[in-house]
Amino acid sequence: METKKILIIEDEPSISDMLAFSMRKEGYGVKTAESGREGLELFTRWKPDLLLLDLMLPDMTGFDVCRQVLEASNTPIIMLTARTDTFDRILGIESGADDYITKPFDIREVIVRIKAVFRRIELTAEAVEHMSSQVLNLGYGITLEKEKREVRKNGVPVVLTQKEYELLQCFAEHKGRVFSRSELLDKVWGFEVVIDTRTVDIHVQRIRKKLDEPNRPSLIETVFGIGYKLVQQG
Repeated sequence: METKKILIIEDEPSISDMLAFSMRKEGYGVKTAESGREGLELFTRWKPDLLLLDLMLPDMTGFDVCRQVLEASNTPIIMLTARTDTFDRILGIESGADDYITKPFDIREVIVRIKAVFRRIELTAEAVEHMSSQVLNLGYGITLEKEKREVRKNGVPVVLTQKEYELLQCFAEHKGRVFSRSELLDKVWGFEVVIDTRTVDIHVQRIRKKLDEPNRPSLIETVFGIGYKLVQQG
């Protein structure tokens, strides 16, 4: 089995060293960075499988790093921070992070969260292998290829974050069905992360921004007072 690679972006050496030591004991390949810019450069060169990202960095915020990483990839991100404000937690998840851990933390919890993220990705890949229809036509020239986890608009690939993709796939596999925000949170985010239903609204807005066109009905329709559905054409 290929060794999973984890990039740690953390400016406190004691925390970074502890995380790196523990991750290596678990068999992961590890590299560390002490600033956002250094981390982004290392991310581009090394292409890790997961990012452990401190929220407060000396040159930029973890939110900014998260957004830049997810503009070009769907790499899972777990944020680390000493701030316990619920707003920061929600903002971190809405920025595209998969999980959010507050300091001080038990290193065993971090390991469990990392394994949970990797396991969720493996289960998704296993499910894809058993799907009969690999390509879904969403309409408006948009297709979703499940085997590659790739979305195309008029034949051109569209970069979606992991959660944006999973949310869109959920809609695509149940075209015309209305989902409440709570249902979508349960299906896409699962039980590991406790977040506000507004997160669904933010992700739907981002999908619309990437896939919709002016003067055309949105691919994802808002059902007032309930939630959302993927429009049925024809």
